[in-house]
Amino acid sequence: MAVKISLWHHYLQAIQSRETPKIQDYQRAENVLLTILERVQELDPRFRVDYSRDLEAFQFALRTSEDDLTIEVPLWVDSEALLAQEATDGQPEGRRVPENPLSPAPYMLGIPRDATGLERWMTEDVFNPSESTECQGYILPSKVLGHLKELLVAAIVHCKHHCLIMPGSLNAANLKEEDLHMSLLVSSGWRMICFNIIPVVKRNRSILHLQRKHLAQGFPDGSLEKIQHQGADLIPSDSHHWRVSTDNLISKLLSIVGSLQGYRLESLSVLDRVNNESWREGGKKAGLTFDQLKMVLLWATELFPSPEDWTDLEGSVYRLLVVLLCCLAARNLPHFLFPKHNLLQGRGLDLNSVYQQVEKFASQPEQSLQIHVTHLFASPPRLDTGIKALLQLPANSPSYWHTAYFDVLLDKFQVYNIQDKDRISAMQNIFLKTKKLENSGS
Repeated sequence: MAVKISLWHHYLQAIQSRETPKIQDYQRAENVLLTILERVQELDPRFRVDYSRDLEAFQFALRTSEDDLTIEVPLWVDSEALLAQEATDGQPEGRRVPENPLSPAPYMLGIPRDATGLERWMTEDVFNPSESTECQGYILPSKVLGHLKELLVAAIVHCKHHCLIMPGSLNAANLKEEDLHMSLLVSSGWRMICFNIIPVVKRNRSILHLQRKHLAQGFPDGSLEKIQHQGADLIPSDSHHWRVSTDNLISKLLSIVGSLQGYRLESLSVLDRVNNESWREGGKKAGLTFDQLKMVLLWATELFPSPEDWTDLEGSVYRLLVVLLCCLAARNLPHFLFPKHNLLQGRGLDLNSVYQQVEKFASQPEQSLQIHVTHLFASPPRLDTGIKALLQLPANSPSYWHTAYFDVLLDKFQVYNIQDKDRISAMQNIFLKTKKLENSGS
């Protein structure tokens, strides 16, 4: 057992040794981008620079994957003064059915007939007049994106001409608004980081209709109320519509998780590196994203509420693994705030292949944890065949989506180290129930 513990911690130390240099990389690239956005704000004060990006730097240090990063450009507008109308099939302007019909509906942002102080948002470059009795017209994402693109091009030219950014510090070849964002490759000194630039309407409190009423005891009291008070951000959904973005809310929840004791964030870092280096072959192939793994951590934090669950690194990683395996087997990763929204749907992933890779790691993790060939230790598989049937139970009956069921899975992987008698009893009852199902199905 001592060998396994040292191997897990050795792997974590290798990840953590890069955290400070990674934050420095991020800050160098971010400084280039902020310089450009400051010029954008000078050219058009309706677009603001968001300097409160500590959570983004914090997450960048946690992850190994090289997926694109998002930088938001807030619109300087009172979101509460706008008329947020939920799109309906009866609205012809650019209506597009969302990829997942259970995800939050798109909105149209109108300027009310009696509005004052919003005149600068009624100019042709961002606004489309309407004959509606409720509003004078709508702020169109397509126009906002097009105008922001023009501002970015002008700002880049200005910054280069006045030597405000170093030659070769960015690549604007992918600066296109057709994808509902604009991409810039920015140099961190030794590598290029891809930022997706997205206009955002900040903190509208009237449209955040979460599908959850409360969080379980794994989170501090009032956590959900705290993030709900922040309001919802709106980002482009298509040419005419905006949609709720939960990125900021999820980041706030992740920060709350980081304030708790135990190896929660460390387990996320370990799993993200394994995902990138092993399951995605160094980022060469499509697979799970860091955002999906964050959602797995949030569910694991709720399903395993006791500090006892997170006292050792190996057990903490397996708490994420059993949730992830269950989601892959059921082909459904629920959004933490909108559980009816499946984050595995519509992404073109080969879920069977991903499942097999994750199960292989969970059964014999040592091969993927090696930093050097001398660190590889032989170990027997932790699992017998047939685990997938057990993992699919929540897909057939949501009543299995609770701690006792996942405790059974931890016991299967030989990492159940809980001493609480009530939890042990609940786990044993679920285990007997699953055995009866297994026998009746055989």
